[in-house]
Amino acid sequence: MSERSERIGMSAVAVVTGAASGIGRATAVRLAQEGYEVAMMDLDAAGLARTHAHIQETGGRAHPFTVDLCDPLDVGAVTREIAVTIGAPQVLVNVAGIGVAATVLETSDEDWNRVLAVNLTGPFLTTRATLPLMLDRGSGVIVNIASVGGQVGLARRAAYCASKAGLVGLTRAIAVDHARDGIRCVAICPGTVETEWIGKILANAPDPVAAREAMAGRQLDGRMGTPEEVAAMVAFVAGPDGRFVNGAALVLDGGMTAA
Repeated sequence: MSERSERIGMSAVAVVTGAASGIGRATAVRLAQEGYEVAMMDLDAAGLARTHAHIQETGGRAHPFTVDLCDPLDVGAVTREIAVTIGAPQVLVNVAGIGVAATVLETSDEDWNRVLAVNLTGPFLTTRATLPLMLDRGSGVIVNIASVGGQVGLARRAAYCASKAGLVGLTRAIAVDHARDGIRCVAICPGTVETEWIGKILANAPDPVAAREAMAGRQLDGRMGTPEEVAAMVAFVAGPDGRFVNGAALVLDGGMTAA
């Protein structure tokens, strides 16, 4: 048994949503390295397969589950399957998220509903499905990947900011409701992180080089964060060293909100 496995418990199961790419992929990889058996949820089956293969190649244990995180029946069925086939989750990390570049006036009803469905309703559904399993064992950690956009306003990100602010509020409510049940719930609020989503935004910009410089320049050290840096924070919060962290919105933004 490795030292990491001894610290978290040999049979610890972690569920990670959005594991097909970006922060979700990095989180699944990191938790597998920490000794967790990782159940990965995403709608992107091909991306899940790539993450799964990487974890297996590096000696970790992971299981891909293709699921529509906005569908309560789908989420419930997959959560039950995870509990039966792998084990009751000790950790749930809600990473899956989307965004649109638009002000309130530019945001369509369809885009508003879609962003809130993925970014806020999705974590609500996975938490509602997973919490009873955690309550049965008397412990559990839920980590929600929010954003600095849930703390401050970002230009042309009206729906995104609203969804992430809602996720911070949901995080705190869960912590208050279930702290005495042995459940911790924490939000992590990254600044600009270099993911595939950011790559698409830059690729569609009129001047991708200038856009990249502007995004990097929002952080005090002049660079974007990496998915692995966010994953490291998740591992800390989920592990025994983070046991006194509860109901918090931890900002991980390279100083972006300090200026």
